[in-house]
This record gives sequence, structure tokens and C-alpha cells, in this order.
Amino acid sequence: MSTTATAVAPLTTQDAEALVDTARRAAEAAGVTVAITVLDAGGHLLAFRRDDRAVLIAGETSTRKAFTALQLNTPTADLVNAVQPGGPFHTLPTALDRPLLFIAGGVPVHRDGRLIGAIGVGGAAPEQDHGFATAAVEALA
Repeated sequence: MSTTATAVAPLTTQDAEALVDTARRAAEAAGVTVAITVLDAGGHLLAFRRDDRAVLIAGETSTRKAFTALQLNTPTADLVNAVQPGGPFHTLPTALDRPLLFIAGGVPVHRDGRLIGAIGVGGAAPEQDHGFATAAVEALA
């Protein structure tokens, strides 16, 4: 019996740049400065932007948020309570090359129901970061 796989278009650099631009415009409209990271399905950096006025750690934060959303295929905003004492991820061990970050602002990117990458936004309030990332993903669809 032969099975055929359905090809799904990967996240391209053009897609990544569109995600960054949408999140950047949303942040600017809110009057905040952020760093934005977009990873492909393999966790490779496709696009990055940090406003000169954003704190330096915002870049690392946005990357870790994107990585967490990618690894767990879930918006990081949905994971915040899971890492609290008594939550299912409270003692989550990790052997990953970079730590996970359970703060709102990381959102997976899907195409045709499959995970193709993730965006992370850092530098504003976590709820704002989540809104900017979500707006970018929704605009890409």
C-alpha cells in the first residue's frame, strides 16, 4: 500500500519578514519598542528585529519565546499557568540547547494545519507581546 504525503509550503523569509513587519507596526502603534524573532520549523532563525530603544535582553527573550512556542506547538500565553507549582510543567526537565520561556509573546505559525515556525515578541508587557505576535500570525493567514 502506498501512502502519499501532503506537501506543506514552508515558512519563507518573505513570510518571516511579513510577520516581523506586522508585529513591528502593531508595537509602534502602541508606542512600545520590542524585539521580534521568527524561527522556521527546525528552529532556525529566519528574521530578527530589535528596535534600538528596546532593552538588550528583549532580543534573547523574543528568541526564547519563539523557541518555546515552536517546541511545544502552543502559544506561550497558554503555558503560563502550566509552570506554576502544581502545574503539569512545573518540573519539566529540558535537555534542549536553549531554555524554554513561559511568558506570553511566543506564537506558533501553522499552514494547512501543520507547524511551520514560530514568532516571538519581547520587550513590552507580556500581554502586549502576545497581542503583537498573534496579530502578525493572523495577518499572515
